[in-house]
Amino acid sequence: MSERVTFFIDGTNLYFGLIKDLQRLDLDFQKLVQKLLNGRTLSRVYYYAVAPTEEQATLETEIERYKRQMKFLEALRRTPYFEVVLGRLVLHNGSYIEKGVDVAIAVDMLDLQNTYETAVLISGDSDFCRAVQLVKRGGKHVENASTRTISSRDLQQACDVFYLLDGEYLKDCWRYKTSTFLSQ
Repeated sequence: MSERVTFFIDGTNLYFGLIKDLQRLDLDFQKLVQKLLNGRTLSRVYYYAVAPTEEQATLETEIERYKRQMKFLEALRRTPYFEVVLGRLVLHNGSYIEKGVDVAIAVDMLDLQNTYETAVLISGDSDFCRAVQLVKRGGKHVENASTRTISSRDLQQACDVFYLLDGEYLKDCWRYKTSTFLSQ
């Protein structure tokens, strides 16, 4: 039987990495997952994010962003083997902050260990180092993938394998041949 792999994608972390490092957002998640699988068996993909409520999106630009994000999340939900797990946005000192996402990823990595031999964590957040160590202590492998500027050296070192999501690695993982980020 082929090695089972479960993906844990920190959506907000990846989003900011794609903007900062590659100036594009048209990543084809199915292509990325297949590339990282490298012939192994997919168990499931968990995509973690936050989404504003309609009430939180008050300005016209926020409403448009809200609609695009809902469309994106719904497309992911319809993708075979993908699950979308939402945290929440909480108003704190005049701005919204993400709550519940990192804890959900860490808990799921530990709770779902019977579904995989290898976890692929797509995030650059060093807060996951302890969860990675516990998963490895349970006899599992953990791989990390992240873009350059959001990647944590501590997380890279905690994991068994690291993939740098740069232009070269992602060259065949885009929905479009050229970036459409600036025109969106």
